[in-house]
Amino acid sequence: MFDTCEPGQLIDLMSAAARAEAIAIAQRLSAVASLYAHREREFADRRLWLCDATTACAAEVSAAQNISRARATGQVHAAVALHKRLPKVATVFVTGAIDFRMVLAILSRTENVDDELMPAVDEALAERVPTWMRLSKRKLYDRLDLWVAKFDEAGVRVPPVAKDNRYFDIEPHIPGLAFAGGVLDATDASALNQRLEALASDVCENDPRTKSQRRADACGVLGRGEGALECQCGSSECPASTVRESATKIVIHVLAEQATVDGTSDHPGYLSGFGILPAESVRELAPDAKIRPIAKPGSRAEDSYRPSTALADFVRWRDLTCRWPGCDAPVAECDIDHTVPWPFGATHASDLKAYCRTHHRLAGRRLSSRL
Repeated sequence: MFDTCEPGQLIDLMSAAARAEAIAIAQRLSAVASLYAHREREFADRRLWLCDATTACAAEVSAAQNISRARATGQVHAAVALHKRLPKVATVFVTGAIDFRMVLAILSRTENVDDELMPAVDEALAERVPTWMRLSKRKLYDRLDLWVAKFDEAGVRVPPVAKDNRYFDIEPHIPGLAFAGGVLDATDASALNQRLEALASDVCENDPRTKSQRRADACGVLGRGEGALECQCGSSECPASTVRESATKIVIHVLAEQATVDGTSDHPGYLSGFGILPAESVRELAPDAKIRPIAKPGSRAEDSYRPSTALADFVRWRDLTCRWPGCDAPVAECDIDHTVPWPFGATHASDLKAYCRTHHRLAGRRLSSRL
C-alpha cells in the first residue's frame, strides 16, 4: 500500500493516522457520554423501571458498535467519568494531542480523588499530559501519581487498609516446586530485590541458568543464611568457585525534598524503581538514613568529556530512567550521553542525559549515519 513512499513520508503518515485515531475515539466517547446524559434524564423519574440509565445506554452502545454488553458497559463508564470528572482532559483528547492509552491511565490514577479536588487535578493534568505521551506505562503512572498527590491529601500517605494488608505467602505448587509472593512495604521490596540481584550476579558467565532462575535459587541462599550463590558452570577453574561471605551492602536510594524530610511539606518522595513514596514513608526512613543533598549545577560547563561525580549524580536523579521515548530502564543501568557530541556539546546538565546501553548505541549509530 505504501511501497512507493519514502521513510519521511511513512513517518508523517503514521503520525497523522495516530492523531486521527485519537480524535475518532474521543468523538466516539463524547457521543457515548451525551447519549448517557439523555438516558439519565429520561430515567430520573422512572423509579420502577427494571434497569438504569447505564444499562440502557450500554445496550444501545453494544448494538451500535457491534460489541459485547460488558465492553459497552466499560465504555459507558469511561466516557461518563471522562466528561464529568475530567472535562478539560476530554477537550485535549478530542484534539488528538493524547491517545486513549493516556486517557485510560488518567482515569485509573484519578479514580479515588475526591470530587471537590477533581477540577484542580483536571486543569493541572490537561496542561501537561500532551508532553507525557512518550512516557512508558510505569513512568506515566509515576508522573500521574505525583500530580495527584499534589492536590489530594490521601496521596501523601499509604492508605491504612492497604498497608495493613501486606503479606508474603509460600505455598506448595507442582511437585518439587513452591509458589512465593505477596505485597511488601516498598522499601523492604527494594532491599530484597537488590539482594537477589547481587546474589544472582555472583556467578561466572558460563553458569547455565537464566537470570530468573538464578534469582529464584538466590531465595534459597537467603533462607539458608548462606553468603553466596554457588555457580553451576561445572568448571574446576571457575572464578566464582571460591565461596565467600557476602559483604554486599544494600543501599536504598530515595529522592525527596528537604521540606518533606523536615515535616513542613507533604510532597511525596521517589523510590528508585518503585515510583513515588508517600511523605510519611520518607519521614520514617529519614532518622536512619544518610542524607546527601543533590547539588544543582552552575551555568559553566565542565572542561572534561566525563562529567564530575556531582554532575553525574544530578543528571541521574533528574532523569531517573533512560530518556529514550518509552524506555523505563533504571538509571543505574544507563550511560550518561552528550546530546550534542563532545567536544561540540558541553559537559553540562543541559547537554547530558541518561540513555540505556541499547539506546545509547542506537543514538550513536544514527548520528554516524548522518555525518
